[in-house]
Amino acid sequence: MVREGKPFARCVVIDDDPDILLSARLLLRDLFHEVATFQSPEEALPSIDGEGADAILLDANFGRGATNAAEGFHWLGEILKKDPQAVVVMITAHGGVNIAVEAMKRGATDFVSKPWANERLLATVRTAASLRSSRQAVARERKRAVAIAAPAAGAETPLLGHSGAMRRVFSLIERAGPTEANVLILGENGTGKELVARELHRRSRRADNVMVSVDLGAVAENLFESELFGHVKGAFTDARGDRVGRLQAADGGTLFLDEVGNLPLHLQPKLLTALEQRQVVPVGANRPVPIDVRVIAATNLPPERLADEGLFRPDLLFRLNTVEIELPPLRERREDVPALIEHYVALFSRKYGKPVRLLPPDVMAALQAYDWPGNVRALRHAAERAVILAADEVFTVEDFSLSRSPAPRAAVAAPPALGADLNLERAEKQMVEQALKKHAYNISLAAAELGLTRASLYRRMDKHGL
Repeated sequence: MVREGKPFARCVVIDDDPDILLSARLLLRDLFHEVATFQSPEEALPSIDGEGADAILLDANFGRGATNAAEGFHWLGEILKKDPQAVVVMITAHGGVNIAVEAMKRGATDFVSKPWANERLLATVRTAASLRSSRQAVARERKRAVAIAAPAAGAETPLLGHSGAMRRVFSLIERAGPTEANVLILGENGTGKELVARELHRRSRRADNVMVSVDLGAVAENLFESELFGHVKGAFTDARGDRVGRLQAADGGTLFLDEVGNLPLHLQPKLLTALEQRQVVPVGANRPVPIDVRVIAATNLPPERLADEGLFRPDLLFRLNTVEIELPPLRERREDVPALIEHYVALFSRKYGKPVRLLPPDVMAALQAYDWPGNVRALRHAAERAVILAADEVFTVEDFSLSRSPAPRAAVAAPPALGADLNLERAEKQMVEQALKKHAYNISLAAAELGLTRASLYRRMDKHGL
């Protein structure tokens, strides 16, 4: 626990000179809750391994008369083996700049020379400890982003299909995946845009690094900059500590911008600037933070709506769609329905411990003939319901509840006439569905038409299975 008034928890100082250790302990005690001193690296290493440290000061030479820093370099390597995120400041007395430069090449964060100036040492160690905090914050944010973006257990789904349309998609993934090109994925809701993004990341040179997903349709406008760019403590009323943004968390990996078409027009320049300059400025900070990300974006807006400058900036579109992959709706690749149905029936039979029932040809034909307005997502839900509710040894069409699925998108129902069905739940579902269809499933426009926020509309869509 960091004591009030002391910004950091623990500093470790390793030097064979007791006077150096005493001076460092007295000088750094107002900066750290604990300043642990050791005369040999062998003593210090177990402590570093067990308790960690916000900053480590390491002497470059320990042997009598030694001046080449060989021992210091050896122990620097040992420390970084135990804790790759450690920040180590080398203390040099001989060799000057040459040894300092070599130390930083080997992983040291900075260096100070003996005899040191107190202000210089304090500034150097404070900067090093802040870097350690920043690295830990990035690691935490990456874990959080990965946990949010990861599929639920048992819900992992491969990209399935042998239709001509899907073969074109697979071909584009194969060619674009290993490159650094930004990719824009187009397609209706439920077609599998996130699966394509994950496959692109898996095939890329960044596959060993993180893929961070951001649902731009669900980010509140007043939190946009904090969520994407991060913030520093005190930047606004509720900023009780520093926070790493999603772009910085994705550094070295892939950034997946889902529902990018729902990003309000006035926020698009901020995203464009960050992507063009390859750096972000956290809210309340003065210095930019460099980022190295590959961007994959997805939207359910059709190409003609994306071309509308009143909805989407052409320069941002140009930045995002170096390669464009369009996922076909399920009604345009009906030959893929049997493979999808069989996959999900087997998946949910295993999940719920149910027997694998037969799919008679007439049932499969009905499933293939259905338009699946919710695409693969709707098919998946229908298969799950069928596995849970089927009572006979073979599936029936009724098990898949097609009659209660939303009507095909081409058939927009008229509002109920006065005196017709006045069930509030069904009326709400119909109004939400109509607004979505009217605006080609653009969440921002549909929410505005209904007088809702985007978050409220998402909740109603989830409630009604839309």
